[in-house]
Amino acid sequence: MASNAVNSGSRIPDFFKLSVRERIEALESRGLIETADARKLLSGSSTLKVNTADRMIENVIGVHGLPFGVALNFLINDRDTVVPLVVEEPSIVAGLSGAARLARAGGGFFCNAPDPVLSGQVQIVGLENPAKTCESLLAARDRILAEANALHPKMVKRGGGALDISVDVLRAQETGGDMVVLYLHVDTRDAMGANLVNTMCEGIAPLIASVTGGRTHLRILSNLSDRSIVTATVRFPVDALLTKGFSGEQVRDGIVLANDLALADPYRAATHNKGIMNGVDAVAIATGNDWRAIEAAAHAYAARDGRYRGLTHWYRTAEGDLAGEIRIPMKVGTVGGSLETNPMVRISHHLLGSPSAPELAGIMGVVGLAQNFAALRSLSTRGIQANHMKLHARSVASTAGVPDHLFDKIVDALVDSGEIKVWKAEALVSEMKVQSEAKLAAESSRVSACGKVILLGEHAVVYGQPAFAAPLPIAIEAEASRGGRSSRLIIADWNHDVELKADTPGFGGALFRVMQKLIPQGDAGTIQLFPHVPPGMGLGGSAAMAVAALRAISDTWRLGLDNEAINTHAFELETAAHGSPSGVDNTVATFGRALRFQRGTTPPMSFVEFAQPLPLVIGLSGEPGSTATTVAAVRARHDRDPARYLRLFAEIGSLTDEGIAAAKSGDAHLLGELFNLCHGLLNALGLSTPALESMIHIARSNGAAGAKLTGGGGGGAMVALADDQSRVVDALGEAGFSAFAVTIHSAV
Repeated sequence: MASNAVNSGSRIPDFFKLSVRERIEALESRGLIETADARKLLSGSSTLKVNTADRMIENVIGVHGLPFGVALNFLINDRDTVVPLVVEEPSIVAGLSGAARLARAGGGFFCNAPDPVLSGQVQIVGLENPAKTCESLLAARDRILAEANALHPKMVKRGGGALDISVDVLRAQETGGDMVVLYLHVDTRDAMGANLVNTMCEGIAPLIASVTGGRTHLRILSNLSDRSIVTATVRFPVDALLTKGFSGEQVRDGIVLANDLALADPYRAATHNKGIMNGVDAVAIATGNDWRAIEAAAHAYAARDGRYRGLTHWYRTAEGDLAGEIRIPMKVGTVGGSLETNPMVRISHHLLGSPSAPELAGIMGVVGLAQNFAALRSLSTRGIQANHMKLHARSVASTAGVPDHLFDKIVDALVDSGEIKVWKAEALVSEMKVQSEAKLAAESSRVSACGKVILLGEHAVVYGQPAFAAPLPIAIEAEASRGGRSSRLIIADWNHDVELKADTPGFGGALFRVMQKLIPQGDAGTIQLFPHVPPGMGLGGSAAMAVAALRAISDTWRLGLDNEAINTHAFELETAAHGSPSGVDNTVATFGRALRFQRGTTPPMSFVEFAQPLPLVIGLSGEPGSTATTVAAVRARHDRDPARYLRLFAEIGSLTDEGIAAAKSGDAHLLGELFNLCHGLLNALGLSTPALESMIHIARSNGAAGAKLTGGGGGGAMVALADDQSRVVDALGEAGFSAFAVTIHSAV
């Protein structure tokens, strides 16, 4: 098995705090998933398609989705392993990751790779002498095996095939009399083997009838795969078990005592083993294996001596540590079946390092043991309900549609209230919004600036063509205070706190130089910015920063700067940030109006009045784009063939003016069509990315009249014109992208 730990192994600090996109990127950057798999996950193209599902089962009407997560921290046979899990129940992923982290203190988990043997049965009835029949079958062993293997010669070449037979005499309960069962034991290598074994049982039936003189009845595999037993072990140093309110010894002894009950009482054993299978089944589904067969084998094996028992054994070692072991039948496959049809299954196998079937069986046994430890530890300490509370609260908050920026606060408030209900989450959201509005009122001394969304004309505007841009409400807030030995720029949300000097790079240095022109010599102050748009997404964040900072400086030092002056200075700051900006961003940020902008005309801008508001969806690729970089790249293309690219820019300019006319007349269908055409030209300029293309496709497929990249490109954001904004936002969210709806008016 290839190791899936290239950089920092299976441990990624604060992984649960990351967004879905950031988690995928973290796995990719560490070499834990391939770039192609990361792109599929980010775009949503990895999910099973309806037309594929229709070929898998009957009467298909759709595809049902389940969460796909990963358990971290696993060290299995000295290999770091990230485990894929498909499961909807809260706490399982967190419990497994926590158990794996603690297990590293004792060297991690160890397991065997069991023989991949699956057994089939041939039932023989109508016999006069069952004992003699058994002797005849054993005597014909080699003939029977040869007949079976002749049906699958390729499996034999791969080192598998029928290995042995065994026989048994059983009493028929209802019909009376004895019957003989021949068991055919088959090494199926990396295949699950169900069809293979069934074919062999069918194929050897005539020979068995000939040998025994009886009648063969059932000819089918058995899911009790007790010749493919996984043994997994782990040791936890007692000091590693210490938890709030409980010593390591108390935790150890509590787990041993809880396990003893599962070994003695079938009522407890049923729940004990269900917990084990919570982990095992999640891996089975993720890897495309038959979880129903694995469940059946596990429960049958748990009752192998006539009494149903727990499948694990936990005990205190001579050194006082906690040791655990599981023995569980585990017959799985890594080729064929859904591995060939479901893209998510392929990703799961890649994530595991493409293990063989025996290696995968070992991993699944380890996961079962780890999940059992997590459950018993919870039961023996705080109780499993307390540990489930927060995870249940997260599920409720999600159902209630709690906004991302309030999500964690609402979850904590739900747990504290004891009322983990959807109605309570909705009430808490309303309460927090009221508090937020009161806070905003208290902060009314802050000044603000708009962001922007370029609807049409980006990049061409640099070459004298028109651009059509509209304002995004309050992108940046700012406040300023006088005093201090030197001026500072603070953006707390971005952990940014720098002293402003002439040699401060980028925006900070440019702001210092503007302040030197505007405020009294020797004076200093602190500028604080409060961003409400993410950086590098092409939404005018840097221009809004410039305008908001300038307004705060003007108010604090009583400079009385009007919009024209602020716009002029903001353009200076934009030039420092982007090299050769068009002037659109700072103009929209300053005036807060939809506008047509064209350099070299008098006046360069004219405000645009919409016939009706524009319902837009902004999708964030998660890939910060650099306007300076993309502007320079387009400049290089232009310089190689000016005539060709000026024709292209002129076409974008023509589309822009048509779009402005459509917005003025209220023709949303035409405006959407122009979005699509303009995006095609921007893509031809090399400005799009796979993530942007995926978002645009999702938006158009979910009813958007048109969709295109917006801003500098090379990452950043896309904009879609969509009457049903929530449908597009939801579809993008399901694909792992952040998105929000905004209805744009002519002015804010």
